[in-house]
Amino acid sequence: MTDIAVWFESVTKSFGTVRAVNGLDLRIRVGETVALLGANGAGKSTTVNLLLGLFPPDGGRVRVLDSAPRQAVAQGRIGAMLQEGGLMPGVTVQALLGFARERYPDPLPLAEVLDQTGLTEVADRYVDRLSGGQTQRLRFALAIVGDPELLVLDEPTAAMDVESRRAFWVNMRAYAAKGRTVLFATHYLDEADENADRIVVVAEGGVVADGTPAEIKSAAGGRSVRFTVDGSGAGDLHLLPGVTSVEVRGRTATLHTADAERTVRALFASRDRVRDIEVTGADLEDAVLALTS
Repeated sequence: MTDIAVWFESVTKSFGTVRAVNGLDLRIRVGETVALLGANGAGKSTTVNLLLGLFPPDGGRVRVLDSAPRQAVAQGRIGAMLQEGGLMPGVTVQALLGFARERYPDPLPLAEVLDQTGLTEVADRYVDRLSGGQTQRLRFALAIVGDPELLVLDEPTAAMDVESRRAFWVNMRAYAAKGRTVLFATHYLDEADENADRIVVVAEGGVVADGTPAEIKSAAGGRSVRFTVDGSGAGDLHLLPGVTSVEVRGRTATLHTADAERTVRALFASRDRVRDIEVTGADLEDAVLALTS
């Protein structure tokens, strides 16, 4: 059995004159939790649809769990939680999950799924009476009810409040801890930073960065120097060596710099006193913007 769960090899996909995926090469190992990041239109959703066999590639090859995508889906080896697609109205949460369980060869116990996704208390509620956060939890429950080897999540915490988001990721990490492979796309970059073993950044249909969260932030380069602005003002800060941009909010100045050491030395040399200085590396949002710009 191969240790590669997902394999894209020189994959292309176009819609009319738009090249959505452009020579995509990607491998995800069994047991990894991988975040797929990129701006709208970068190719994330098309990549997910190719992975699930919903689109055939125009060129290249896609393999999932050593099978063609549609075959892996038909065998119940992939679970997916997508942004789009309605849920069956007029049935209870418990009935819908029970129906879904019957479609899989070796599903999880219904009580376990309800407990793991925080739906036990609403098991007898009709699907169309759920809140936005509860609906998302039900989508997650439908994705894991078959106990799939690969779990694909597209913006899984949309419509969830902060508490629900936190509970969702606790449940997701518990599922991944069983040795399952997880691929998720999200606009909440803190979720990727905290929950992914690896981050893949896509732009214009191809991979532009691939590594651990720390490696992605490091690859973007640059650091931030933050301090309290005194009576000297902030008008000359953009002239300091290494500074690429300046932000001033109230009495706090933030200098984005390609050479933090030179910037800090020049800052101290140009001012009588520098208060509350803090030097930090780029956060994940800065890194993704830098890598995709």
